[in-house]
Formats: sequence, structure tokens, C-alpha cells
Amino acid sequence: MASVSLGMCRSVSVMLINFFKKSYNTDQTAFYAEITETVLLVVASAVLSFTILNPATQIFVPLYLVGSCLGMFSTWRRGSSAFLMCCWFTLMNIWALIQLIIN
Repeated sequence: MASVSLGMCRSVSVMLINFFKKSYNTDQTAFYAEITETVLLVVASAVLSFTILNPATQIFVPLYLVGSCLGMFSTWRRGSSAFLMCCWFTLMNIWALIQLIIN
């Protein structure tokens, strides 16, 4: 039983490594944009989750905005239909930032 689990973990590890290698080799600029985007969005999500009772909007809204802009950039470069979703997120994050500045 343990050998099956270990073999499956190795197989998944190899698949993940190959996925990231292919992503990097296909478009290095988009790859780095996606990595940066992921870090920013994970941090923004954590900030929102940890401050949910008194949201730290001045921190997570700009992080979400920059992350969604990088998402637009990387999905455009890769020709992904997710570009439309990233555009929507960017527009909503711009609106949120405007609300923060006005209020």
C-alpha cells in the first residue's frame, strides 16, 4: 500500500514539474507574470481572510488590482479565454480602489 502512495506522489510530482517547465519554456514573460500574480493574489486573499471582521481594504484592494492586471497581461500573451474574466476582475478592482480613494 505504501509503495502505491509513494509511486503516485512521484507521478504527480513529475507531472507538476513538467507542467511548470512547459509553462516556462512556452513564454517566460507570461510565466513570471503568472508567478507574481499568484503571490500577490494569495497574499491579498490571506489579508482579507485574516482581517474579515475589520477588512484591511487599503492593503488587499491594491494587491488584487495589481494581481488582476498581471492576470490580464499573462492571459493575453497566452491567448487564453480567461482574459475576459481577468478584465472583469480588473474593472471591479479599479472600482473598489476608486471607492477607497473617494471615501
